[in-house]
Amino acid sequence: MNHLSSTNQKHSASFTKLQKRIRHNTGKAIADFNMIEDGDKVMVCLSGGKDSYTMLDILLHMQKVAPISFSIIAVNLDQKQPGFPEHVLPQYLTQLGVDFEVVEEDTYSIVIDKIPEGKTTCSLCSRLRRGILYKTATRLQATKIALGHHRDDMLETLFLNMFNGGQLKAMPPKLVSDDGKQIVIRPLAYCAEKDIAEYSQFSEFPIIPCNLCGSQENLQRKVIKGMLQDWQQRFPGRIESMAKALQNVVPSHLADSSQYDFIGLKTQAAPFVDGDIGFDPPEFVNTPVNKNRHADSLDVTNI
Repeated sequence: MNHLSSTNQKHSASFTKLQKRIRHNTGKAIADFNMIEDGDKVMVCLSGGKDSYTMLDILLHMQKVAPISFSIIAVNLDQKQPGFPEHVLPQYLTQLGVDFEVVEEDTYSIVIDKIPEGKTTCSLCSRLRRGILYKTATRLQATKIALGHHRDDMLETLFLNMFNGGQLKAMPPKLVSDDGKQIVIRPLAYCAEKDIAEYSQFSEFPIIPCNLCGSQENLQRKVIKGMLQDWQQRFPGRIESMAKALQNVVPSHLADSSQYDFIGLKTQAAPFVDGDIGFDPPEFVNTPVNKNRHADSLDVTNI
């Protein structure tokens, strides 16, 4: 076997292993949170970045192998950023044979006009984008809106809210819009960003950079991302542990009286659920998270 053949085989084996991991994690997240049900029309929000490309790729695979039937329509929001390559996504989606729509809204001019130079544009840009996507989902009669946020995005949001907003709040894998009319899902909730980046490189997706916000070096999210990456490098496994913590919340050991009845707390003769262990040192164990399965939902964790 020559060197080139050996290299190609290793490349193929590495990609297959990575693909299986991302497909498994995505299928598990969808099943755990009942994200996609029989008959759903899923509007996949495609920005042209690595995350949304990967999400679409995995969902298209699951559409073929899932025990339920659901449709997909890819939607891109053309925000009229200077230099945006308008041909890339239509060409890519046409080659895939995917139903798609490009929505044109000049939010770029609004953001540039309203946000002072040097300030971050993400908050206003995301609000405008979210409103347009909700309206588009209603018009297309989509039952689910799929966003490409991954596990690392969720953790970054947790720390952003703690450090800057005084809230213990992250990105949920599934949520209902404030008007109650839309369900937003994040199928990549269990996927690591490094896996998605590697998968995107393997797949050679035609990445479109965001020139509006990608160049802002003062973004707090970038600071948080650097902190988490530093922790992971110095303490391997820390990100995985923090991600598990999002599913193992113990309200009795926090300090939010709206989530736990501290005022009504009293002693009792019988053992107390979640009672304090006194002065014994805590034992750190991996607590399994039990999730209900739905007969009419997508469960492809073994694929």
